[in-house]
Amino acid sequence: MSLLPDPAATLEVTCAEVSGWSTLPESERPWLVDCREPEEWGICRIEGADLVPLGSFPEKIDALRQGASNGVVVYCHHGMRSLRATSFLRANGVESVFSMAGGIDAWSRTIDSEVPRY
Repeated sequence: MSLLPDPAATLEVTCAEVSGWSTLPESERPWLVDCREPEEWGICRIEGADLVPLGSFPEKIDALRQGASNGVVVYCHHGMRSLRATSFLRANGVESVFSMAGGIDAWSRTIDSEVPRY
């Protein structure tokens, strides 16, 4: 049974949902992908996420498909790039992919205030 919602119903998941999954074994969690740029990654990041800048998605589509066995959650700064990333991945055969609503800024405000805001 998937932790993620029905992809036909929504493009987004909440920060609270993503935070709740962080306690699960890695083999059961959705893959958390940060689609921001390396400079932004250097400012702050969510522990356990992998950096895959949005501009590199076309060349990394095979790796992104392979890493999607438990689904994918993509985040950015405020949620706009991650929505584009989600749409791109769905259009390229990755069905169970979602954007984290509000991005890392919402994460900092609602989940972990130790994550710097910028």
